[in-house]
Amino acid sequence: MAVLAVQQIRRMRGGAQGQLMLGADGNMYVVKFQNNPQHVRVLANEFLASRLARASGLSAPECEIVEVSQWLVENTADLEMDLGNKREQCLAGRQFGSRFAGGMMPGQVMDFLPEEKLVEVKNLDEFAGILALDKWTGNANGRQAVFTRRQRERRYKAVFVDFGYCFHAGEWRFEDAPLRGVYYRNDVYREIAGWESFEPWLTRMETMPAEMIWEAASEVPPEWYGGDLSEMEALIEKLLVRRSRIRELIEGFGKSDRRPFPKWTEMEKEAAELHWSETKWGIKMTGRVN
Repeated sequence: MAVLAVQQIRRMRGGAQGQLMLGADGNMYVVKFQNNPQHVRVLANEFLASRLARASGLSAPECEIVEVSQWLVENTADLEMDLGNKREQCLAGRQFGSRFAGGMMPGQVMDFLPEEKLVEVKNLDEFAGILALDKWTGNANGRQAVFTRRQRERRYKAVFVDFGYCFHAGEWRFEDAPLRGVYYRNDVYREIAGWESFEPWLTRMETMPAEMIWEAASEVPPEWYGGDLSEMEALIEKLLVRRSRIRELIEGFGKSDRRPFPKWTEMEKEAAELHWSETKWGIKMTGRVN
């Protein structure tokens, strides 16, 4: 069942040009439209990856199918897309809606925290879990998070948002690279000391029942991916196979030049050795130190 949008509140930042909207259920949603500038499939990606994140126990917003009427579009001037050389109305019909994280008061929702606040985030350990999910789903973008707190609370909680570039956005393929799908600050990874730091989320992903993943895929409106069911089926089949590669992909990030896991002794040692080997090979090839 779709949630009916009853009011547009404001335009959101970001490439998909989402809109904050009030639903008939009384909740606010960040709504992404089918004719967004990125690709129609980002709606399918958002829905499917959000469901997988929540099934893994991660702090991702609830998501819904949001029905936006033609009347609301025609009577709301701000419901339009800037496509560079032209502007057009947002498409009416079924859109993707992510439950808005936090409240409307200043300071309750932040997209940046200084280091002293970031390391105090209540669920900082979940950045390990979302890293596993982003590697599994082949997120081609950096990991996005917002930080929320209730009135009179001191510490923030991370909420993971924006899954549109999972499965490589509109291309529905997997192009793995160590620094893709990771948060831009190493502070969130510095307490990771081994595979136990990724639990319970990693095991939940590796053992997630196939029928649960297929069920989530079946709920995606066909118009969000062009109606070709065979392409959705192919995506899910690849996703099921990739569960066995999550640890390998995490290791690739751990051994990268980012050196994100300083407390993971074995990983840090291997990363240092790899860096030295690559540096030494570079010296041999060039005959000098750059």
